[in-house]
Amino acid sequence: MKRIFSSIIMLSLLGCSDSNNSQTIDQNASLISEVRTLIEPYQLQGLSQHVANLPNIEQPISQLGMQLFYAKSLSGNIDTACVSCHHPFLGGGDDLALPIGVDAVDQNLLGPGRQHMPGAAHADGGPTVPRNAPSTFNIAFYNKVMFHDGRVESLDTQWALNGSNQSIRTPDSQFNTKDNVAGANLAAAQARFPVTSTEEMRGFNYAAGQSNQVLREQLTSRLKGETNELAHNEWFNAFLQGFEVDSSDVDINQLITFDNIAFALGEFQRSQILINSPWHNFVEGDDSALTAQQLQGAKLFYTSYENGGFNCASCHSGDFMTDESFHVIAMPQIGRGKGNGLNGDEDFGRFRETNEEKDRFAFRTPHLTNIEVTFPYGHSGAFLTLEEVVKHHLNPALSIANYDPTELQPGLQTNNWLANTENALHQLTQLQSTGESKLKTVDYSEQQISAVVAFLKAQTDPCVKDQACMSKWVPKREQDVDNTQLVAEFN
Repeated sequence: MKRIFSSIIMLSLLGCSDSNNSQTIDQNASLISEVRTLIEPYQLQGLSQHVANLPNIEQPISQLGMQLFYAKSLSGNIDTACVSCHHPFLGGGDDLALPIGVDAVDQNLLGPGRQHMPGAAHADGGPTVPRNAPSTFNIAFYNKVMFHDGRVESLDTQWALNGSNQSIRTPDSQFNTKDNVAGANLAAAQARFPVTSTEEMRGFNYAAGQSNQVLREQLTSRLKGETNELAHNEWFNAFLQGFEVDSSDVDINQLITFDNIAFALGEFQRSQILINSPWHNFVEGDDSALTAQQLQGAKLFYTSYENGGFNCASCHSGDFMTDESFHVIAMPQIGRGKGNGLNGDEDFGRFRETNEEKDRFAFRTPHLTNIEVTFPYGHSGAFLTLEEVVKHHLNPALSIANYDPTELQPGLQTNNWLANTENALHQLTQLQSTGESKLKTVDYSEQQISAVVAFLKAQTDPCVKDQACMSKWVPKREQDVDNTQLVAEFN
């Protein structure tokens, strides 16, 4: 899919004159009433109620996090940055089904066209990262789990925004056991792990065989200038500014720690608040925010199967449109997988964390804000369009029968995709037969699919389509403190 940016004028997006808006409201009055009745049980209030408790991009800590996010010096071979797979101009992701992390042919080329060097880790040069890169947009609103399999999760039962100041489990601790150094919130905890992944940032030789902690200590030493790997290094001054402290009050060993690195990275990501969508405005009381087609889509989304709808809100619930739980939906399993199954190219999802059979092939319910621009979709990035995703949810077997992954991404591993996917479909069928799945196979029309997709596109904040608006999350060249800042190029 080609991504197009343009300057956006809100007035032309949402309507025209007041008289036209009034006419639209009159025409859609019945639909508006129906949708408001349908969403009433969900007690939606809008996400803006939480924004005051979140960082913004102008704050010094977010600026430091941005510098770190774009710095290749956080990768083992100084060839990859966090932004390599999560660029603001690419929907907070990378527009690829499966990411190319370390050992890219062109380090600065992001999105379609980015390729892995043949022979660096895999002779075929295909993508090495086994799961799709989730968008960083609005991750501050996740309160329970991070990652597709929830391997970073809040253990507390009391709700707290982004798991702030709660007990957090990570891959560095046993399942259901608190990681004492996870950090202040889920975003900070998550930020500790991309650097430890050999495929994403660590590389296949850097600190080989060493623990995550040793790796992090080596990266921290690099930023402190102890290893002389960086010919130019202004990180101490950057951390002084970011944490708003004076050099007379703190020394470099107190300030440049991996805990502080992860916290700053998390705050940068938490500053990416993009919620000014038509749906958000509707929830907050604007009856003119949605078109008739979007209202029809909302009806299908919030109506149960029994009443002729698609029952989407049973999982995509709440203001953030996710129950943050795990469900088997049998998305096509493409790519190298996570080492599961007979051939090692399956991905058992949440089962890898819980070892509970019901969780085999289960993955986290994604949120839906800005979903229009966060393609490809699914844990393996199997679908490029929202139409395909919606149809798959309504009839997974038919979707899989018609699926063709061969043109999705160059070098993608597809040898066993059908057998692997049929294993997931069998699991889904079993869960459906026992009533443990919320998915049902239902008939649909193309008109209904179009309506639901129109509703999903009503989750889009206009800023994400406006390069000038998104540029606030891209550092200026003068913010490059060690000459490793990734300056993105796009095909």
